[in-house]
Amino acid sequence: MAAHVLHSKAGRIRLDEHLPVDHRLSRFYRIGAGLMGLVLVAFGILGLIDRIGFFDIRGDTVAGLNTNGALSVLSIGVGLLLFVGMVIGGNFASTLNMVLGVLFILSGFVNLALLDRSFNPLAFRIQNVLFSFVVGVMLMFFGMYGRVSATLPHDNPYWKARHPEQAEQEQRVRRRAELAAQQPPERPAGSPPGRARR
Repeated sequence: MAAHVLHSKAGRIRLDEHLPVDHRLSRFYRIGAGLMGLVLVAFGILGLIDRIGFFDIRGDTVAGLNTNGALSVLSIGVGLLLFVGMVIGGNFASTLNMVLGVLFILSGFVNLALLDRSFNPLAFRIQNVLFSFVVGVMLMFFGMYGRVSATLPHDNPYWKARHPEQAEQEQRVRRRAELAAQQPPERPAGSPPGRARR
């Protein structure tokens, strides 16, 4: 199995191309992107089925959330983008989850200010604002897991990229310990050789 290594260039950290696609971090990012993408695509499709006006401010209720044609199409587009992240995985999925998570939280604040205004192109209601916050936090969690923490384990690839010297030193120590464990125990000097079997 290829080594789980990261390269750091100009402060940027990315998963190594040799990182197995089924690495637990990459798998976690994929699952997060896929689940949230599925929720958004399903919500968007249900909204389009109802044939709501594209910029209908009154909107219609789908799964307890207000929506219109524009919000439905936008939800499907973002959901498909998350599916792309799920397929690619790795650092791309992690970054995509974080970026979209921040955008969802910002969208919640922006649309909170537009509630009950004449200009409310996505027909947001308070339940949509809360949903936007929840999705944003979930996406940020799925993107930051195992990547943004002060207490990452030393076998974490992101920790290794941020502490290359210490990671290399610990790797040398582990190699020496493995080699020592593989060596047969030395016979004390002057001890007679074992009797040969007859």
